[in-house]
Amino acid sequence: MASVQDIGVDLGTASVVIYGKGKGVVLNEPAVIAIERESRSVLAVGDEARRMVGRTPGTIVAMRPLGDGMIADFEMANAMLRYFVTKVVGKRLIGGPRIILSVPAGVNEMERHSLMTGLFEAGARRTQVMERPVAAAIGAGLPIGDAYGQMICDIGGGVTDIAVLSLGRVIVRETVKIGGDQFDDAIIRYIRRKHNLLVGERTAEDLKINIGSAIPRDEQFYMEITGRNLISGLPKVMRITSDEITEALDEPRQALLEAIHAVLEHTPAELVADIFEAGIVITGGGALLSGLAEAIALSLKVECRVADDPQECVARGCGLTLENWGEYGKFLGDRRKRG
Repeated sequence: MASVQDIGVDLGTASVVIYGKGKGVVLNEPAVIAIERESRSVLAVGDEARRMVGRTPGTIVAMRPLGDGMIADFEMANAMLRYFVTKVVGKRLIGGPRIILSVPAGVNEMERHSLMTGLFEAGARRTQVMERPVAAAIGAGLPIGDAYGQMICDIGGGVTDIAVLSLGRVIVRETVKIGGDQFDDAIIRYIRRKHNLLVGERTAEDLKINIGSAIPRDEQFYMEITGRNLISGLPKVMRITSDEITEALDEPRQALLEAIHAVLEHTPAELVADIFEAGIVITGGGALLSGLAEAIALSLKVECRVADDPQECVARGCGLTLENWGEYGKFLGDRRKRG
């Protein structure tokens, strides 16, 4: 059984990341759960469940309980979260862990409260929620306690949280339905439209990760994929270039740039001046798209950089708050559940 420890949890649309106090990131798995269709009993969670996506018989459903930054299936989201937390801290024990949880912006107050209650019932002695932009900024190492404007852009699987912070508080914030899922969908549509080839989400994601770029690459890359020819109905192997993926990503990339621009337009002038000096920091799994920081910098004329280990920033921010309570505890909201 795992030893009890305080943990920071990032419940994301595409993945769940858990940071153990004093131990760093101890879990990073896909936010996928596989269930039996009729009984809704849980068969697999995380990596094992993700391998089932698109490969299950009709009696089994492999699904993501969160989509577009919202909870699509609350019962399964709660079951998945409790499974991951138990995997890290063990079964319910006396004097269980403190947990700081960060969830997508689309999760409403009642759902947040229910998730916290579920964690309490699973053995947590105290749970609190931290706003994603604040957690991401702490995890990225930004000095958010200063009276100085900081801009964070957290690009998740289903949504992107864009926020301007000062004195540890969110001054301007916009959440848009642009993220890794929309990048994948754009690739699927492009390949279908240009090549009459139908590919799945896993293939689109592999293309994005391996040869995708937000700006044209200096060197052309290629990747062979297999899909179904929409004319013949038969499997077909095709070579896709990195320039094609860049072209496929044009629409969601442009929408993201416009959203960041809109937040800057609504930011007080003094804070805008700070941002132009300090730059924009991008976090989240979507920040790993090659050339994205450069595309933002070129479009907005503002320096932009990718945080170290961007996918882990939110969980790290929650965990660092537990490790440095005196410095970061004041930036937590007052939503909490105590045992």
